[in-house]
Amino acid sequence: MATATPENKDSFATSGNADDKQSKAFVNDNEKGGIKTMPFILLNEICEKLAMVGFSKNMVNYLTQQLHMPLTKAANTVTNFNGTSSLTPLLGAFIADSYAGKFWTITVSTAIYLAGMIVLTLSAALPQLRPPPCAGDPVCQEANGSQTAVLYLSLLFAALGSGGIRPCVAAFGAEQFVEEDPTQPKKTWVFFNWYYFALGVSILLASTVLVYIQDNVGWSWGLGIPTLAMALSIIVFLIGYPLYRNLDPAGSPHTRVLQVSVAAFRKRKIPSISDPKFLYVNEELDASISTDGLLHHTKQLKFLDKAAIVTEEDSLKSSEKPNFWRLNTVHRVEELKSILRMLPIWAAGILFATSNAQQNTFSLQQANTMERHLTKSFVIPSASMSVFGMLSMLITIVLYDRLLVRVARRITGLERGINFLQRMAIGFFIAIIATMVAGFVEVKRKHAASASGLIDSPESTIPISVFWLVPQHSLHGIAEAFMVIGHLEFFYNQAPESMRSTATALFWTSISAGDYTSTLLVTLVHKYSDWLPNRNLNTGKLEYFYWLLTLLQALNIVYYLICAKFYTFKPLSHKTEHVEGVELTTQV
Repeated sequence: MATATPENKDSFATSGNADDKQSKAFVNDNEKGGIKTMPFILLNEICEKLAMVGFSKNMVNYLTQQLHMPLTKAANTVTNFNGTSSLTPLLGAFIADSYAGKFWTITVSTAIYLAGMIVLTLSAALPQLRPPPCAGDPVCQEANGSQTAVLYLSLLFAALGSGGIRPCVAAFGAEQFVEEDPTQPKKTWVFFNWYYFALGVSILLASTVLVYIQDNVGWSWGLGIPTLAMALSIIVFLIGYPLYRNLDPAGSPHTRVLQVSVAAFRKRKIPSISDPKFLYVNEELDASISTDGLLHHTKQLKFLDKAAIVTEEDSLKSSEKPNFWRLNTVHRVEELKSILRMLPIWAAGILFATSNAQQNTFSLQQANTMERHLTKSFVIPSASMSVFGMLSMLITIVLYDRLLVRVARRITGLERGINFLQRMAIGFFIAIIATMVAGFVEVKRKHAASASGLIDSPESTIPISVFWLVPQHSLHGIAEAFMVIGHLEFFYNQAPESMRSTATALFWTSISAGDYTSTLLVTLVHKYSDWLPNRNLNTGKLEYFYWLLTLLQALNIVYYLICAKFYTFKPLSHKTEHVEGVELTTQV
C-alpha cells in the first residue's frame, strides 16, 4: 500500500495559484457587500416574516372561526404548516449551495411565496372559498373539501417559498461581511443579532397591526397588506443586486458528503494512519470550497479518515483529479465531520421549538377566554399577546449587544462576550421557567372560571385579565433572544463555508422537528387523556400538558450540556509555509 508522504507533491499541492485567485477575489469582494447591502437584504426577510407571522399568529382563529375547524385539528394544522415551512429550507439550501446561488434562490422563492399569498388572500376575500357564517347555530358547517384544498394549496406555495428564503437570507447577509477585512472586523456575529432584531420588528408589526386588521377590519385586508409588502420586497431586493457580494455555488456539498462516505466504506478494512500528515491534502483542488481556509484535521470520527488514505488502487497522478468515490482530501472529510458533530446540538433545539409552538396555539386559546378590554371600546386581539414576547426579545437583543457583551467580554476575554453554546444554554434554562409559569397561569385561569361558574361556558369571558399571560410570553421572548440567535450563529459559524445555506436550513429543520413533535404530543395527549378538549378549554387540564413539556425540557437541557461539553469546534488552517519540502499549517 502506498500512502502520501510529505515529499509527495501530488498529496501536498502547491498553493500559489490558489492563493493568487483568493487574493484577487478578496480585492473584488471588498468593493461590494458591507453595511450598505443590509436594507435590501433585511427588507426581503422582514416582508417574508410579515406575511408568514401575519397569518400564522392568528391562524388558529382563522381556522376555527372562519373555516370552523375543531381546535385540535386547527392546532395541528398550524404546527404542521410551520413544520413544513421549516423543513423545505433543506431543498432551498441544496439548490442554493449546489446550482443557483443564494441570490437567485431568494428571488425565485420570494415570487413563489407571493403566489401563495395571492391565493390565500383570494380564499379569504371570496365567500365561495369558505363555509357560510355560523349565524348562531350551535354546530357550524366546516369547510368542505374544495375550500380546504384551496387553503392547503396556498399554504404549500408559502411553505415552498419560505424554503428558499429562510436558509439563504441569513447566510447571504453574513457573506456581505469579510471577517478578514480590517474595515469590517467581527461583523458577522453582530449581523446575526440585528438580523433577528429586524425579524422581531416585523413579527411585532404582524402581531399588532395586522392581527388588529384581521380581527376588526377583515381577513382580506389583513392578508392583502402583507401580500403587497411581499411584492414590494422582490423589487427592492433586485434593486440592490449591483451592491451584493455574490459567491458562486461550488458544486453539490451533498455529493461530496456522499463521496466521502462511500470512499470511507470502501476502505473500511484498511488500517488507520496515526499521523494525519500522511493523509491526502490538495489545496488547489479545494480552493473553490475553502476561501476561508482549509479545514484542519480533527481526531474525532477517525473511521472517515480512511477516505483520505492514498492506496495503490487510487492511481494518483499530478495531472488528474482523484476519483472522489475512492479518495478525498482531508478538507472534504472534515466537511462531513463538521456536519456530523453539529447534529447532537441540532437535536437539542427540537424541544425548545416544541415549547415555543404552544404560544401560537393553546396560549392563544387561553387569551380568547380571558378579559381583553383595554378600554370600554378597545379589545386586545388574542393573537397580539405575542407582542410581549417580541418586545422582550427585542429589548434583550439590544441589551445583549450593547451591555451584556461588554460586561461578559471583561470576564471571558472573548470578543463576543460568551460563545454561542453558552448563549444557547441560557436560552434553554429560561424556556423551562417560561413553560412552568404557563402551567401555573392556566391553574389561575381555571380557578377564576370555576369561581365565576363559567367552567361549562366556553364562549363566556372569564373575569381574569389577559395580562396574566404576559410573564410566559415575555420569558419565551427572552429565551428566544439567547437560544435561537445562538443556534443560528452556531450553524453558520461551525458549518463548512460551502454548506452554509445547508447549515442554516438545519436551524430551520430543528424548528420543523419541534413543530411536528408538538403535533405528535398534542395528538397523543388528546387521544389518551382528557387534558386537551376540542371545544371547552375550561374542562381540560392544559396545565398538565405544560408541565409535561417542562419535564421534557429539563431532560433536554441535561442532554444539551453533555453534548456541549464534548463538542469540538471547527478548526481552520489558513496559513501555509514550506520548510524543506514539508507543508506546515497554522491552526486558527
